[in-house]
Amino acid sequence: MTPIDMETMEEGNQQDLLDLEEFDEEALKKESEELLEMHLLTRENARFARTGGGFISLNYNGKEYSRVGVYLTFPLTEPEEYISIREADEKAKEIGLIEKLSDLEKEQQEMIREQIRLRYFMPVITKVLDVKDEYGYAYWNVQTDFGVCRFTTRMSGDAVVFLGDSRLMITDIDGNRYEIPDFYRLSVTERKKLDLFL
Repeated sequence: MTPIDMETMEEGNQQDLLDLEEFDEEALKKESEELLEMHLLTRENARFARTGGGFISLNYNGKEYSRVGVYLTFPLTEPEEYISIREADEKAKEIGLIEKLSDLEKEQQEMIREQIRLRYFMPVITKVLDVKDEYGYAYWNVQTDFGVCRFTTRMSGDAVVFLGDSRLMITDIDGNRYEIPDFYRLSVTERKKLDLFL
């Protein structure tokens, strides 16, 4: 081993020691315990308010959060139960759960529903106009409840999944989702266009 290799190795070992010195086991333990602790948000301890830009803020047990994110823990089966309220930064640390949306006051419920509609926007496909398969991608032209839409999906993977006997969810390459509530209500011609995925 050359002197340069030895020097590089010693610098690496010193860096590892520095990393260990900065490691705070107690802080990590405390943060882990906080993550595992579940906090229920109720009409008694939580108050939501609208802010600029279509966002909402939260006052929870006297602590003010200027902006929060709303996430569904069971988006397809229980869209109004166990709603996760998280900090609006890149970590999205959970503040607490709303066990049942109906437990909140009407005005508060509507604020949360608005946020859910924005986050989980999923147009319903009413007619499949065309689907073309080229080079591992599918190019869709569909009619939705929001008008005509074109999008692209991958041919492989889980771009099209069944959510039940006849309900389909389609996810495009940008992560946007579309729903076909009942596959069997489509015409025979439309269903044939989806044979590539089923």
